[in-house]
Amino acid sequence: MVVLRVLPFLLLSCSWLAAALTYKGADITSVPQVENSGVRYTDGGQVTPFETIIRNHGANTVRIRVWTAGEYNLQYALAYAKRVKAAGLTLVVDLHYSDTWADPGHQSIPAGWPTDLDGLNTQIWQYTKDVVQAFSNQGTPIDILQVGNEINNGLLWPVGQISAKGIDPVSQLLHSAITGAKSVANPKILIHLANGWNWSGLDSFFGKVFIPGALAADEVDILGVSFYPFYDKGATLAALRASLTNLAGQYGKPIVVAETDWPVSCSGVSLTEPGVPVSASGQQTWVNDIKNVLTSLPNGLGQGIFYWEPGWIGNANLGSGCSDNLLVSSNGATRESINIFSQDM
Repeated sequence: MVVLRVLPFLLLSCSWLAAALTYKGADITSVPQVENSGVRYTDGGQVTPFETIIRNHGANTVRIRVWTAGEYNLQYALAYAKRVKAAGLTLVVDLHYSDTWADPGHQSIPAGWPTDLDGLNTQIWQYTKDVVQAFSNQGTPIDILQVGNEINNGLLWPVGQISAKGIDPVSQLLHSAITGAKSVANPKILIHLANGWNWSGLDSFFGKVFIPGALAADEVDILGVSFYPFYDKGATLAALRASLTNLAGQYGKPIVVAETDWPVSCSGVSLTEPGVPVSASGQQTWVNDIKNVLTSLPNGLGQGIFYWEPGWIGNANLGSGCSDNLLVSSNGATRESINIFSQDM
């Protein structure tokens, strides 16, 4: 009788383990800047580096963005990568191919780069090769290389702007970048789009970007999407499930939600899932709901979540209309939601 009672519990435990994601992570690029401002992160009252805190709470992956100039330049990323690797974490490097933020509304050619397609193909090949080599040379090889950031309408505008030039230049540029990377190392390659809930947008890009003689489907290992609850009323969990189910079925590649977050404080903003509380427990619910979407995908293709900038004290709104989306308080102390990596991914 005891065995019969215990068996369902064991089965439930095993199903939970099977449902755990491969990549449980966060983009924590801003952490050295926050530290330079004098803030120290604490967990259980103990001052601890933030990458160690999230590792201790179950994270296994960190993403670092790299700009071609400015505050998040290569030297900044190389320095932080040493800490990330020392903490035993998988390293994802997110190349923006811009001197500043790259996103669906901004994809500017870096200063000093060519402004024609042939020149940019050569430049992006060389730049990507040099970046990948630099990480390898210091003993922190890139595990996953993200080529471009939220490139729904292309990259390196206007030359690689899909709405102006079509998708062929984008296919060429991505192929050049990946070929440069692969000439010196063998990171997994991730392509990242915004609005993962919008199947029409994903299909418009991935359905056209693989072109003979340019980008081939087998050059790409992971498909990544952003999924935020602030910006578009269509960004529901149901829409995400439908979109990513289509993406998995169409391309058969591993999928990650490469950016997401949820607020602990928010007023005047209509969130797309009003049933999820605006609180630290709500952050856990939100991430767990995304995990459930990913684990529902066919053939185990839903593989990871990267929470975006959970420790960016001084910029807690993270670009949204909600005042605080962090996993730490303003003094650097962890909230209960720091457990998302172990409990909800």
